[in-house]
Amino acid sequence: MIIEEARKVLQIEADGIVKLIDRLDKEFEAMVAVILNATGRVIVSGIGKSGIIARKISATLNSTGTRSLFLHPVEAMHGDLGMVSPDDVVLAMSYSGETHELNLMIPTIRNLGCKVIAMTGNRSSTLAKQSDIVIDVGVEKEACPLGLAPTASTTALLAMGDALAVVLINKKHFKTSDFKRFHPGGALGHRLSSQVKDIMMTGKAVPSVPISASMQEAVGEMDRHGLGALIVVDENRRLAGIFTDGDLRRIIARQETVFEQSLSSVMTPSPLHAFSRTPAYDALNIMERHEITVLPIVDGKHRVKGILHLHDILGKGEFTFNGHEPEK
Repeated sequence: MIIEEARKVLQIEADGIVKLIDRLDKEFEAMVAVILNATGRVIVSGIGKSGIIARKISATLNSTGTRSLFLHPVEAMHGDLGMVSPDDVVLAMSYSGETHELNLMIPTIRNLGCKVIAMTGNRSSTLAKQSDIVIDVGVEKEACPLGLAPTASTTALLAMGDALAVVLINKKHFKTSDFKRFHPGGALGHRLSSQVKDIMMTGKAVPSVPISASMQEAVGEMDRHGLGALIVVDENRRLAGIFTDGDLRRIIARQETVFEQSLSSVMTPSPLHAFSRTPAYDALNIMERHEITVLPIVDGKHRVKGILHLHDILGKGEFTFNGHEPEK
């Protein structure tokens, strides 16, 4: 019974988000354009549960390159409007669109010269009528059996805010090195602030074979390490090439016999690489720009000293490139 009730809640909330997809229209595009063209901040405002969601959306925008500020409607009417400038864009959040304190603030905001964007579940509401752009976040029903506690509606509001933030990330070409600047603390910040030598794999953890190795030896070595790549070295252990899971897949796709190939003919010669003292965020930028997940690490004479995997920098499962998995 408990599990079934929980499943029902999750299904209702999931349905609420899915149905937002078909409601994305030119209003959403207009919202993105207004924010991109604004020279000020995105002032996010709401009260109650919508206010809590507004705070989170504002935090997400700030951490991903869009300057934002949460403004409480009541505090705004008691002096905090001084923080708002005509160059700002106001994102007002109220599911009913009839939140008195919020609607009381909007005319003053408009008089300052700010564009107003409403996120609401009621396109005919007072808030919607006072706004330049209206984003519909309506849901069919709340997950609360009484229909009183905001549940599916706040989930939908949060999801729409995330959709906005991610679109802005792509439009602004926000990179992981930019993320590092805004997140100097925490595990990710520490990893990005380090040098490659502090986080790379060395010694027996490095999958490598000499260029004279057979394909069977190469595939076996790559499989044992599970990094999706194999470093190929010459007789002096200088970097000669790299062989990846992607290369292996392409051989199979061409319907060629894998073990009949020579390693030198299927590897990538003179691959991208980094050095021990390369900053981690520079190595990450190389990976991001070329959509790869591993980098051989060499010394000044191009002798292999280690290997760096994307997971060593960002942590397993924490990042993808531009919304999709990079090729190994």
